[in-house]
Amino acid sequence: MASLPWLIRGSLAVSATLLFVSGAARAAEDDWKKDAPGVRHTVTVSEIPKPYATKSARNPPSVVSAPEGAKPKVPDGFEVSLYASGFKQPRYLLVAPNDDLFVVESRLGEIRVLRDADGDGKPEINERFLNGLKQPFGIAFYPPGPEPTHLYIANTDGIVRVPYRKGDLHATAKPEPVAPLSSGGRLTGGGHWTRDIAFSLDGTRLFASVGSKTNVDERHEAVENERARIFVMKPDGSEMRPYATGLRNAVGIAVHPASGELWASVNERDGLGDDLVPDYITRVKEGGFYGWPWYYLGNHPDPRHRDDPHPELAEKVIVPDVLVQAHSASLNMVFYTGQAFPEAYHGDGFAAFHGSWNRDSRTGYKVVRVPLKEGKPQGYYEDFLTGFILPDGDVWGRPVGLAVTNDGALLVSEDGNNTIWKIRYRP
Repeated sequence: MASLPWLIRGSLAVSATLLFVSGAARAAEDDWKKDAPGVRHTVTVSEIPKPYATKSARNPPSVVSAPEGAKPKVPDGFEVSLYASGFKQPRYLLVAPNDDLFVVESRLGEIRVLRDADGDGKPEINERFLNGLKQPFGIAFYPPGPEPTHLYIANTDGIVRVPYRKGDLHATAKPEPVAPLSSGGRLTGGGHWTRDIAFSLDGTRLFASVGSKTNVDERHEAVENERARIFVMKPDGSEMRPYATGLRNAVGIAVHPASGELWASVNERDGLGDDLVPDYITRVKEGGFYGWPWYYLGNHPDPRHRDDPHPELAEKVIVPDVLVQAHSASLNMVFYTGQAFPEAYHGDGFAAFHGSWNRDSRTGYKVVRVPLKEGKPQGYYEDFLTGFILPDGDVWGRPVGLAVTNDGALLVSEDGNNTIWKIRYRP
């Protein structure tokens, strides 16, 4: 691989409407107003439009306060309730072995711990576990299992860890560096700042995702040399190497609890029109190349690289498993490991869509389910939590983080109104 360019080196029946997305039919078939729990979306490579079939839009959301009594929508049989509020950019969620909820407030550089001490379904304890961090995002307990010894934290400039014993409400030591990931270390900072981490099921490998600095590496800056990829290393940070490349911004990564396969939730590039390029959720193949910045979804060339197309890479690009409507901004993902949801949901994936800015008609602003059959994706996704967009197009919720509690509920953080919601199955 050294001869290649830098990028490569290194049982519930749900009534649903099946939507096929194409450039011509998008406005009529896949408008955000038709989003609803149970609606299925299928985006296929054969139906993607050509570049610039529509103008590249700039349509950022107007985030407003939640209307009185506002509540997201969930499928029949489920109920959703406000779990906690009053945060400052709650991004990442992680449930501890004792069911404490760790909440990463990236803007503040803090991690908080929430505890439901009396079992009433709402946390009475809200403590600052650790502060002084640099744009933290992904966190993970090590080793996997009921008795972790450390909490690993992905700052924008590198991975650190602190000692942890089950039930700790405050860090007992200063963060210890594990591996550099950005400015001041291995990489140059700027651009996509989130870093996610995940351990293999046996705890012997640590994965870390790093997004690109640019949209499509317009100037071929050297700063992209070790970005837009997922790294793998030992838990102590040694033997760090690329695991997969060409992933523009794998904001969320997760390991499937049964197969042990690494998955990623990826933000693709902007500027090619309303329906290019689809974001995606996919199994990540070791040594795989996913196209950025020269190609997308197989051998589709990005027209902005006519002067440096790298034709030798065209047939090496892996087509992702599940394509997502372009510009949805798929962030964190999690697999359902609980038993409280119907059996049809067990082992399925969930992903949080933060919402579009580069699309004329809004998309995203919801949580979707990625159904799996024997661990394999079925090629479509379906709406699970919707209702954050008001009829006039204003937005009151932008989902980011996901976590499954020990009793099988699903928690969702959103950083529009800075709240956390709890979804339970109540047939």
